[in-house]
Amino acid sequence: MRLLLVLAGVAALAGPALAQPEQSAARAAGQVGERFDGYLGIVSAVPPAVRSQVNAINIKRRALYSQLGARRGVAPGDVGVTAGCELLGGVAVGEAYLLPDGRWRRRAAGESAPRPDYCG
Repeated sequence: MRLLLVLAGVAALAGPALAQPEQSAARAAGQVGERFDGYLGIVSAVPPAVRSQVNAINIKRRALYSQLGARRGVAPGDVGVTAGCELLGGVAVGEAYLLPDGRWRRRAAGESAPRPDYCG
């Protein structure tokens, strides 16, 4: 149940921003990607507008993780990591993602983005 709340909240917060053409193009080009900790990351140089959009999404995600963590008695970082496990599963072909080893990768056709072992 907690995971469903996290995912619904993250999707609601990210949805409008992800629809912005610059940010969507940056994701498709692998310049912006999902991180294992539940936040978006900037992989390579992006225009200032995209950087602002990523920052705005991350601020909203951080607020959501803090709110959910306070309700559940867990650290916001733990909520983010839980969300990150699911968000990595939604990475589209060609999009970038970051695992705990610190290396950015791009999802190839015919494979799913691997998730850290703790994701289960």
